[in-house]
Amino acid sequence: MSNKMWGGRFGEGPDRIMEEINASIDYDQRFYAQDIRGSQAHARMLAAQGIIASADAEQIVAGLDTIKADMDVGQFTFSRELEDIHMNIEARLADVIGKAAGRLHTARSRNDQVAVDFKLYIRDTIDHLSEQLADFQLALIEKAEANADTIMPGYTHLQTAQPVTFGHHCMAYVEMFGRDRSRLADARKRLNESPLGAAALAGTSFPIDRHRTAKDLGFDGPTRNSLDSVSDRDFVLETLAAAAIAATHLSRLAEEIVIWSNPGFNFIRLTDGFTSGSSIMPQKRNPDAAELVRAKSGRIIGGLTTLLVVMKGLPLAYSKDMQEDKEAAFDALDALSLSLAAMTGMISTLTVNAPEMRAAASRGFSTATDLADWLVRALGLPFRQAHHVTGTLVGIAEKKGVDLDALTLNEMRAVEPGITDEVYGVLGVDNSVRSRTSFGGTAPDNVRAACAYWRTQFVRNT
Repeated sequence: MSNKMWGGRFGEGPDRIMEEINASIDYDQRFYAQDIRGSQAHARMLAAQGIIASADAEQIVAGLDTIKADMDVGQFTFSRELEDIHMNIEARLADVIGKAAGRLHTARSRNDQVAVDFKLYIRDTIDHLSEQLADFQLALIEKAEANADTIMPGYTHLQTAQPVTFGHHCMAYVEMFGRDRSRLADARKRLNESPLGAAALAGTSFPIDRHRTAKDLGFDGPTRNSLDSVSDRDFVLETLAAAAIAATHLSRLAEEIVIWSNPGFNFIRLTDGFTSGSSIMPQKRNPDAAELVRAKSGRIIGGLTTLLVVMKGLPLAYSKDMQEDKEAAFDALDALSLSLAAMTGMISTLTVNAPEMRAAASRGFSTATDLADWLVRALGLPFRQAHHVTGTLVGIAEKKGVDLDALTLNEMRAVEPGITDEVYGVLGVDNSVRSRTSFGGTAPDNVRAACAYWRTQFVRNT
């Protein structure tokens, strides 16, 4: 099997096994748009610098436009014999424009070519993921606004702790995903230097203008060291790290959706579009979409781990190991995008069972902290003493099978004589929630203010 790219030294080229292990076209073909953008910028620069004729550059740019048009509509036949996207495009360019195509690779290596392609691809992907995260935040904000007064139990250790609002709970995730967007933005800022022109590893003797190509491709400038330009994939690692953290946040919310939709909780109801039935149990409504989002976090975290292991032992500059950087990244980022789409749909369409949430919040002595705080404020008890008094009262209520606000005043005074009937003003979940007015607290007005802040400060501000 012949492969012209190897030249005379290798004659007949790699055998079937070598072709199989060496070829990357099956997955790096998704770089085609970025590869063409980079090649067109390179050709324009070569002509501007007098390295190739302007007429040749014009043919190259036009020919690449033709190839991209074919690829956009799926009318391009990729060849594994040509190994990768770069050689597939270059070979097709020769068919389209002839001899001038051979001038495109002047002052360029596949090493800097793939580096710029990957940076452009990751940059485009970050922009897309950021838009998806903004859409997801908006869905959460809308759900929070509609449920700013909806009381639910707040948990620690998955045990009832204090009453909160469902709106406040939703806004907690808005904060998390805001930080995820910020991490992606940071990664984008750091990657936005162009490696094009670094060539194989040492730069080139041709009088190229790397600043021109960097500007043409939307980079802030060129990378400053040719060795580093082609030998690291930390921009992918950083993006995958941000993706893994976002996936972890998605997995936590997915777990809560699984719990909340369980009939034992009955806090929410998912639409049929995000659930499935059972093959044998007709009553079942399984939260499959949430479970799959939870599972895909493993693939995303795995992608980060894979690339870390690939890169950890490589000497400078380029090694073929780095060809294994793409599949894991593609899979992880695709999984994150799909997970965000699914979660946005679930949050937007789920139905909240407010009465059941409220009833659950009223169980488990969730206002015990409010009682302890009142003992400190109204009676001047040290908090540790107030904690002890409250614990004793909880024990009494538990034995009677009632909540704290069902205890009589005399029962309370038997434990702490200073207690007055004013205590009933802080007991009950409504009073508890309304009292949490400290900045960042769960009071409904706080929730509405947080929603307003996020609408103006972050969401949609890409």
